[in-house]
Amino acid sequence: MHLFTAASLLLLAPSCWKRQEPMFLKQLSASSGTKSFLFASAFSPHSIHHTRPSTLFFSHLASRRNLSLLHSTKDSSSSSSSSQETAQKNSSIHWTTDKVRSTFVEYFEKNQHTHVPSSACAPLNDPTLLFTNAGMNQFKPIFLGQVPPSSPMAGWKRAVNSQKCIRAGGKHNDLDDVGRDTYHHTFFEMLGSWSFGDYFKKEAIEYSWELLTEVYGIDPSRLYATYFEGDDKLGLEPDFEAKNYWLRYLPEERVIGCNAKDNFWEMGDTGPCGPCSEIHYDRIGNRDASKLVNADDPDVIEIWNIVFIQYNRDEKGLSTLPDQHIDTGMGLERLVSLLQDKRSNYDIDTFQAIFKSIEEYSKVGAYTGLVLEEDKTLKDTAYRAIADHARTLAFAIADGVVPSNEGRGYVLRRIFRRAARYGQQILKAEPGFFGKVIPSVIDTFGVYYPELVKEKATILEIINEEETAFSSMLDRGISYFTDLKSEMNDAGSKVVAGEKAFFLYDTLGFPIDLTQQMAEEAGFQVDVEGFENQMEEQKQRSRDARNAAKNGGAARLEFIAEQTSWLANNGIVATNDDSKYDWDIEVSATVAAIYTGNGFLDTGKKAVPGDNVGIVLDKSAFYAEAGGQEADIGVIELESAKFKVTDVQVYGGYLLHTGVIVEGEIEVGAAAKCKVDYDRRRDIAPNHSMTHVLNGALKTILGDGVDQRGSLCNDEKLRFDFSYKNALSTKQLQAVEEMCQQTISKKEEVTSKVMPLEVAKAIDGVRAVFGEVYPDPVRVVSIGSDTSIEFCGGTHVKNTAEAEAFVIIEETAVAKGIRRISAVTKSLAKQAIDFGSSFEKKVYEIEQLSADTEGLDKMAGALRKELDSGFMSAVLKANLRGRIEEVQKKGVEAKKRALAQRVDKVLNAVKEQLLDAANKGVTSLVLNVDIGADSKASQKVMKAAQTINPNMAFMGISEEEQGSGGKVMAFALVPDTLIESGLKADEWVQAALEVCGGRGGGRPTNAQGQASQCVDVEAVIDASKKFAVEKIGTKV
Repeated sequence: MHLFTAASLLLLAPSCWKRQEPMFLKQLSASSGTKSFLFASAFSPHSIHHTRPSTLFFSHLASRRNLSLLHSTKDSSSSSSSSQETAQKNSSIHWTTDKVRSTFVEYFEKNQHTHVPSSACAPLNDPTLLFTNAGMNQFKPIFLGQVPPSSPMAGWKRAVNSQKCIRAGGKHNDLDDVGRDTYHHTFFEMLGSWSFGDYFKKEAIEYSWELLTEVYGIDPSRLYATYFEGDDKLGLEPDFEAKNYWLRYLPEERVIGCNAKDNFWEMGDTGPCGPCSEIHYDRIGNRDASKLVNADDPDVIEIWNIVFIQYNRDEKGLSTLPDQHIDTGMGLERLVSLLQDKRSNYDIDTFQAIFKSIEEYSKVGAYTGLVLEEDKTLKDTAYRAIADHARTLAFAIADGVVPSNEGRGYVLRRIFRRAARYGQQILKAEPGFFGKVIPSVIDTFGVYYPELVKEKATILEIINEEETAFSSMLDRGISYFTDLKSEMNDAGSKVVAGEKAFFLYDTLGFPIDLTQQMAEEAGFQVDVEGFENQMEEQKQRSRDARNAAKNGGAARLEFIAEQTSWLANNGIVATNDDSKYDWDIEVSATVAAIYTGNGFLDTGKKAVPGDNVGIVLDKSAFYAEAGGQEADIGVIELESAKFKVTDVQVYGGYLLHTGVIVEGEIEVGAAAKCKVDYDRRRDIAPNHSMTHVLNGALKTILGDGVDQRGSLCNDEKLRFDFSYKNALSTKQLQAVEEMCQQTISKKEEVTSKVMPLEVAKAIDGVRAVFGEVYPDPVRVVSIGSDTSIEFCGGTHVKNTAEAEAFVIIEETAVAKGIRRISAVTKSLAKQAIDFGSSFEKKVYEIEQLSADTEGLDKMAGALRKELDSGFMSAVLKANLRGRIEEVQKKGVEAKKRALAQRVDKVLNAVKEQLLDAANKGVTSLVLNVDIGADSKASQKVMKAAQTINPNMAFMGISEEEQGSGGKVMAFALVPDTLIESGLKADEWVQAALEVCGGRGGGRPTNAQGQASQCVDVEAVIDASKKFAVEKIGTKV
């Protein structure tokens, strides 16, 4: 028996107790004396497993609400004291996040798993995914059967890692829930282990049980396992195999059958899939919680999912895969929360430094862990959202994603703006606070993820730019919404139309969640369905345009695991494409398979003219699209048939030649000849080789911070995306272009060599594409002695002289920190050079014209428009633009001098007319004044009129160019005495210009206005005189 005082009870209380105080604790605190309580068993406050309280009264403490030692006291200590306590507590944690992560990886490494480092959290080379949202993403080619035999992936049998994941946007989207509860994140780490056709259910279950209970020490009595209970609609039996394996470790009541929704995993509408088994943990323990599994109970949570990938789904239904795989995933943050005995993921060690950083800029106090209705001010919601979003932004930017207006870049921008709004609106933080929080993320995760430290300057720069832009965007959005709110109140409407919400999103850059927030505050709702319809219509238009451009409107054919497995199972070996680097040859081949959208044609079946099919050959001379280089096109000729090849893709070593049968019929086994369009390839190859040269030149001119972010090489141009913060200056761009041109002039040799990947990586100066997975052995392409050396599987020229010429056509931004250069070679480059030379002559000719040449400024303006659309070097275009601007400036200045001289003459004439009118007693005067519709000159005229006769109303009317029918200006001056009679300057100007569609404004004493076009200036003068007569009844 052990004796505990109330104080010692509080010290020993585990953090799994709830926040609200049980009645007996209130009684204790209210007592003036110290009362004692007896416990029937010992209890360790650091254990979450084997030793538990045995009394009913202790079970009562583990009620539905959590008591957090860090946040339970009403009277909190000072911020510095709290910070010290937090630091001391974190330093004493046994299962730190770093230790949990490394223990997981090391355990599976000891069990013969290859540690594959986390891929980027944004798959830059996978357009089907906005972000890496699961650990299996980088292994998708293995599951789909699309891994080339030479890839390192082809040799992996077992793998393990902790994968950086982001779930925001697309099918897996947790963004709207982040901050509102204690377990949703946009960024998280997924601990994962895999078997690729190696071990299966028995070993997977054995590994998970051993790791959780023996390595991490989790109490086995708190664990529950689920298995797939079967589905009659799918025609699948219950997964009794998995159940029976679990019964080796758990009693039958804690092995629970669940439906397909919870226990059947699918990659998508089609593709590999299979039953899964989940491991759930009961936070409370010492009870039967089987009924709470998969019941959305916060105390019984899923911690690990083991997927048994054994089927493939297609349009026909499910079929068994030839190879069975294991794919497991366990959220690191959730596991750590269990091992650190925290009810909230946000209470684990890695969030504490971030919270302390946020607290420095919050004006509403520290984080207290409240959720839902308890968090009345949304303060703690804001803390959680900002901390989560800071992690997401830091990791995503470090991996090459930047905020933009489309795709994953826009999702990232939306995440940032959500965090910034929470900070400024809820925490009352000053604009710019978010960038100051980011270093706490880098300090926390930088050891395990050094890319954060390496890219720290870039991360901070991009976020600071976003914060600056956000302020102006917020102002525009609020202004538009304020006007919209007034319109809706006047109309009695309570629903913001979908098209209005989409305008805020599409035009003003306002995320839908910000619109919903403002609508809620105004008592409105948003037609989200209407917004999503508008969004989907826009996306569909983009998809349709891309598909039409790519495939000529035809359906795209591709292979996944089912097709590559079918080929292998039918004895069809991977396509021998060794001839793809040869030129001007006709490779003889045999048709190994014919694929349609509905499957492979059976032996004896024939494809007929007009059919859009894919052909697999045993050998091929065609280059399949890869590494940014477009595929070869051409013809596959058979004895009595012809197949036009429009695209070639490679899947798992099989080349799929897609196209249309032009004539004849084709069947499996037919002899064929590959006739590549080598003329087209001769235009592609120099573009690819010069992309390498360009890459090297950029590194030389701009420095080592330049990394390739994408490329495109076809028969028309080369396009190269690279990381660089600023637009290149004309001087830099010229240096890059000249370096590339010099490489052609030097006639440098282009060579290639295949070597082991590790040997190739050791080559001094070798360059590789960020995020690319290279085969082993790998092909290394070298240009000259030191111009360029890169991993590359593309087709190239033998000598740089074959490129003939090189011209940079454009340099522009793709997104923040990403630039794009487009260039041309060969005949197109020569065309650009010739056009540039001829245009330069035009510029030279206009430069020789006298400044007094009539209309020189307009001539220069027209030449500038012609230049902007001209096909020439971007360097030359920039230089010529500057020269044309000088000519235009010269013409404008000469025009101003001529106008000044003309104004002096006009002023003298006007003064004479004003004096004459004054002598005749005229009270109002309208004159056609030749001052070129110049506003400054009009002020001089009005000043003269007021000086000579201050009691007379005066209006001047001036054409920009007399008789041109163009711009006309009217300006007026009216004394107070005539205003009292009814003549007001602003109304007078408006009436005069109304006849030609012009507008004016000002005050009753003076006003001016203009019309962009006026073919009859006399009509304006007449209208002006008529208005004056009507108002003051005197001769004008």
